[in-house]
Amino acid sequence: MKTFLTCRVRRRATPLVVLLAIGLSGLETGAQTPPALAAPPCSVALNVGRLIDPERGAVLRNQIIRIAGDRISGVSPAGDAAVQGCPQVLDLSRSTVLPGLIDTHTHLTSDPTILRYERLGLSIPRLALIGAAHARRTLLAGFTTVRNLGADGYADVALRDAINAGDVIGPRLIVSGPGIGITGGHCGSNLLAPEFRQTSLGTADGPDEVRKAVRQNVRYGADVIKYCGTGGVFSKGTQPGMQQFTPEEVAALVDEARMHGRKVAVHAHGASGIKVALRAGVDSIEHASLIDDEGLELAKKYKVYFSMDIYNTDYTQSESKRRGELPEFIRKDAMIGEIQRRNFERALKAGIRMTLGTDAGIYPHGDNAKQLAVMVRYGMTPMQAIQAATINGADALGLAGQVGTLAVGAYADLIAVDDDPLVDIRALERVSVVLKGGEVVKSGAASSIR
Repeated sequence: MKTFLTCRVRRRATPLVVLLAIGLSGLETGAQTPPALAAPPCSVALNVGRLIDPERGAVLRNQIIRIAGDRISGVSPAGDAAVQGCPQVLDLSRSTVLPGLIDTHTHLTSDPTILRYERLGLSIPRLALIGAAHARRTLLAGFTTVRNLGADGYADVALRDAINAGDVIGPRLIVSGPGIGITGGHCGSNLLAPEFRQTSLGTADGPDEVRKAVRQNVRYGADVIKYCGTGGVFSKGTQPGMQQFTPEEVAALVDEARMHGRKVAVHAHGASGIKVALRAGVDSIEHASLIDDEGLELAKKYKVYFSMDIYNTDYTQSESKRRGELPEFIRKDAMIGEIQRRNFERALKAGIRMTLGTDAGIYPHGDNAKQLAVMVRYGMTPMQAIQAATINGADALGLAGQVGTLAVGAYADLIAVDDDPLVDIRALERVSVVLKGGEVVKSGAASSIR
């Protein structure tokens, strides 16, 4: 049994001093040569054979990454001077290293192996504990930052807080709490008969109720606001292409979220619901399965991110019938899967900004990286897929410069794989080393030089 190191991830960041070298060519005649600059602070260094830098779209060879506390303090060519003052050096000279991966659409408290009706009997505390197991699995798969879009009873808020306190291990979480939806729509539960009088926590009808729902989610700790702008695949009685919420309701929701400093993500398959969301100023479109030309133009105009879960159809079509999912769900899933993939190609060609958003929880957690190969199959280069899962994801979450990057001052969230993902993107399905905040949480290929 492997032992994994855990740490409290919300520590006070170690102060970093960024020193800039002064070029001699710029000195006036007779000026004194500047003194040698001190090396950046260091608690651990990584000796890296191949380093993928998503911001530059480049591969650097034989590099040293210096880490001070939970942050990156330097990246430079390998050599004795590069590791000076580092009490520990990890040898990853035979590995490819890159920033920790980011999934912008997960459901950590959902388990695809538990049938829909069985889930009705699960308490909120039980869902949070299920989420803890899934969070650990996701982190060890190399996903060091995750956005969770929809969880009953604020179970994802509790999970985020437990991870931040060091009680359980998992990725950095951006959470939405319950998704906001209309009566009888997606983001709600329509499985029970009327006499049970069951209403989902995020149900809201009319601009005033929508504003109140946003305020409630903010009150109870949501980092982001998620609403359902169209019907869905795995919800009873809804159609993916049908619009939910009027333009007035969506405008009120986005306006209220902005007043509270929250980004807005919308579940939207259908073209009309997507366009209503884009005109109202949302930040990301989740799924975007039935996007039309006008929607693509609006998305490009407003620089909105698409988070298109184009892998999970492989899993749901092979497993849903065996698991006893409702025939309605299986039919809708089969109808929309290939259309979404073709529209992913169209969105990519149109220059729409993309993240890696998988809808994990519809398929098993920990398999998040399987979508990268599908993104490459449908038009991305391996580097573009990696950028979607790093710098693009960070920007979409409002964390640019903090995660998904090798920038000095960013969190030391890094992964290593044995093979080159630019040759075979599926190498990222076999992550051997994971660091989160400078702490090694998985160490399959790392050996300590000292």
